[in-house]
Amino acid sequence: MTRPAHSVTVSYGLPRKGLPAAASVRRWVEAALAGQRRAIELSVRYVDSDEGRALNRDYRGKDYATNVLSFPVELPPGVRSPLLGDLVVCAPVVALEALGQDKPLTHHHAHLVVHGVLHLLGMDHERSEAEADAMEARERTILGRLGIPDPYAER
Repeated sequence: MTRPAHSVTVSYGLPRKGLPAAASVRRWVEAALAGQRRAIELSVRYVDSDEGRALNRDYRGKDYATNVLSFPVELPPGVRSPLLGDLVVCAPVVALEALGQDKPLTHHHAHLVVHGVLHLLGMDHERSEAEADAMEARERTILGRLGIPDPYAER
């Protein structure tokens, strides 16, 4: 069986210095999409704290910048499309978290991109403990295949 083609657009709403290259982001997305039997389109946008805060406030009612936001596409009933949605990664929040958790910055970026893609695929960690456990296990597996250690391990 041939692997479906995925389209991943990566954009930067702030200077790229210190941020992952688009090729790395695409690799992390592809790892999270492994096993999908349909073509998928999604975008990943890196933003600063102001844009991250505004999006979190406007779409979630939370007036602070958060690490990653997932915006799944909402299609009308009966409409089929390869569009999966959009991820927004707030680079300054990710950097602060990586520092505070003593994790390599690249590993934390990879984790949050994978985490966001799993949200776009319908996984959730807020509905129940069982779903949180399943999502974390999936993240561990994907990140392990990328050579990244367990992001939930005690440090």
